[in-house]
Amino acid sequence: MTLLHPHSGQPLQLRLARDLTRAVKRGHPWVYADALRQLPPASPGTQAVLLDNKKGREIGRGFYDPHSPLALRICTTEPGETLNDRWAQKRFERALALRRMLFDGRTTGFRLFNGEGDGLPGLIADVYDDTAVLQLDGAGPAGFWDAAGIAGWLAQALALRCVYERGERGRSEGKSLVGNIPAAPVVFLENGVRFAVDIVRGQKTGFFLDQRDNRQKVRELAAGRRVLNLFGYTGGFSVYAGLGGASQVTTVDIAAPALVAAQANWELNELSSTGHETVAADAFEFLAGAAASQRFWDLVVVDPPSFASSKAAVPKAIAAYQKLIAAAAAVTQPDGLLAVASCSSHVGLEAFLSACEEGISLARRRATVLHLGGQPADHPTPLALPEFRYLKFVLMRVE
Repeated sequence: MTLLHPHSGQPLQLRLARDLTRAVKRGHPWVYADALRQLPPASPGTQAVLLDNKKGREIGRGFYDPHSPLALRICTTEPGETLNDRWAQKRFERALALRRMLFDGRTTGFRLFNGEGDGLPGLIADVYDDTAVLQLDGAGPAGFWDAAGIAGWLAQALALRCVYERGERGRSEGKSLVGNIPAAPVVFLENGVRFAVDIVRGQKTGFFLDQRDNRQKVRELAAGRRVLNLFGYTGGFSVYAGLGGASQVTTVDIAAPALVAAQANWELNELSSTGHETVAADAFEFLAGAAASQRFWDLVVVDPPSFASSKAAVPKAIAAYQKLIAAAAAVTQPDGLLAVASCSSHVGLEAFLSACEEGISLARRRATVLHLGGQPADHPTPLALPEFRYLKFVLMRVE
């Protein structure tokens, strides 16, 4: 089986327009178009050698997409290392070894390939029990990686029944590469908790695996508390809260089908149906109504979608976070807990903490930070690539 699309001839040569050698050598794998002297025509995914801006020496190898702002993704900085199936298989095996170290049979849903974090630029693979979902991040990765061959490797290495490739975000439909598309949601375990995932229609690859550790933190704190889960999707935080002994859990999401799945996940874990309320509503409108009717919760979880898809959107995103945090603080009991997440890579931790501070102030409350969370270990990030550490999770006690 082939893991990379066939490459004939010598790799394309690209030369830096400015001195980024140190950054590349330290492990930053992205070279933007404006950092290259020229953008020669080539098919997305074409293999390329990167030369430094001073003496024209090779400093890395990767694949090139002249049509993308992210023109070159570095795969290796080892001099003369060839990008071929043997190279890819070594990277795959290294990624698999890490997950086998991290997880036992209590967790059968995890990220196997986290793109640049595993030295596999633009390649995502999430495993849900006997099913895997592949995702290629754009035309460059699609032209470099052989999705069908990778699916075969995954099926063989993990004894999978199905490998499904998600289409490019909102632009194309997905397809099965191995086996039949599951007729029903796939059930998997996370820390012994059971969830059912729709790999075809669900968000991302079907489930937000990156919140695993933060869900566990909520479980540890939920006993005897009334819990509100905003932007609840299919109920991940809600189920953990229920299993942690919450006295009552309310899940709010604007999408009614997601709430049906949330209730199904609640029942899948044999939790009492009377302990879970679902509300199909806009989170901002729900919070306004709850504050007006003097409803309060002991633990409030706020996990919104990304508010900043680009750097230009950051000011509006910060304002939205502040407004949301203020509204959530307003329905948090005195000395209650408020957990707020941001999944935008364009909003750094310090900026997000500042938004939390301003939001709490707008609610005329004060708060203490109890815990800062982020991505779990199966979402590794290069030390030299802070942009990859997108997830922030701030747990506060609100006075």
